[in-house]
Amino acid sequence: MSIQFFSNLSKNYIEILEDDEYYDITIEVGEDPNVKIFHAHTIILCHRSPYLRRALANKRNNNNSGVLSHIKLPNILPEIFQIILKYIYGGILSLNEHDTLEILKVLIAANELLLNELVDYLQTYLIETSKILYEFYG
Repeated sequence: MSIQFFSNLSKNYIEILEDDEYYDITIEVGEDPNVKIFHAHTIILCHRSPYLRRALANKRNNNNSGVLSHIKLPNILPEIFQIILKYIYGGILSLNEHDTLEILKVLIAANELLLNELVDYLQTYLIETSKILYEFYG
């Protein structure tokens, strides 16, 4: 028999994301004047995003061991990347907190980062939501 404790695991990974002590990468997100630097963990990013895996592999090949990595994602807004990071670390996505435009921005960012599970989910969510609205408003 196997028991799964995903809610506690998810909570612990969110705590890792919020911990500023043990990160090994900084991610500069957005464009001036709306730029934010996030702290993250290479091992988690590489296993959750094929795009980030490639970007970080290229950085690792060009960097000395033990040096803090830094990447830039100018095409993604900081508030959207925060939502993406919560998904990457904890598998958490709270769509009821966001309007359709924000959800579309999350979808575009998820597609750029090759987060296929999230892209598929958001596409289905937006289609279903639009069907409900169409049926309600005609």
